[in-house]
Amino acid sequence: MRTLLLGSASPARKQTLINAGIIPHVMVADLDEEALIEEYRSAHRELSTRELAIAQVQLLAKAKAHQIFTTASELDQASDVIVGCDSMLEIDGTIVGKPHTPSIARQRLRAMSGNVGYLHTGHCVIDTHTGTSVTGVSTATVHIAHLSDADIEAYIATGEPLHVAGSFTVDGFGGPFIERIEGDYHGIVGISLPLLRSLLTELGYSITEFWHLPEKSAR
Repeated sequence: MRTLLLGSASPARKQTLINAGIIPHVMVADLDEEALIEEYRSAHRELSTRELAIAQVQLLAKAKAHQIFTTASELDQASDVIVGCDSMLEIDGTIVGKPHTPSIARQRLRAMSGNVGYLHTGHCVIDTHTGTSVTGVSTATVHIAHLSDADIEAYIATGEPLHVAGSFTVDGFGGPFIERIEGDYHGIVGISLPLLRSLLTELGYSITEFWHLPEKSAR
């Protein structure tokens, strides 16, 4: 059985893998994400909003995975592959990540109300045996319900939207406000299982090699 090291503190990403039969090890990268993004934006002002959003999530996913690859090697923490992810929401020509504060979450949720956004999730998978890495981005279209001020305040009070990309989730309190999704549901949660399968295949693995199958009870 192969092992996977998830480079993310996201409980939703971890649980998505567990639900798919993969029990990951977890390590969190220590990056100045804002500095990386600002440097990239300054050097690529010619990009459209969509191109920039896709490039940014890919940039951060790669940076997280490669930093963890280095750290895990130094600590001699062996796994067959390392997976880094990052998500951002593109809406009305603006790219947004985690709001962190109620005031920013309130502003974003009001802008999202009755609107359509595009959730981009970057993925980077590194084969620790060879150092080879592959990347990809999952994009899904999210149709958001009309939110009343009372809905927004109640949602903010849960604390959930403060620490997730775009200020909403599809697998938690925010789920009832997502009317329709076009694309991969798991990509919105934070890690696209079909894309992960494809990236592992590029590295020569089958995703079934990472399954933790329950032990059969003796008869």
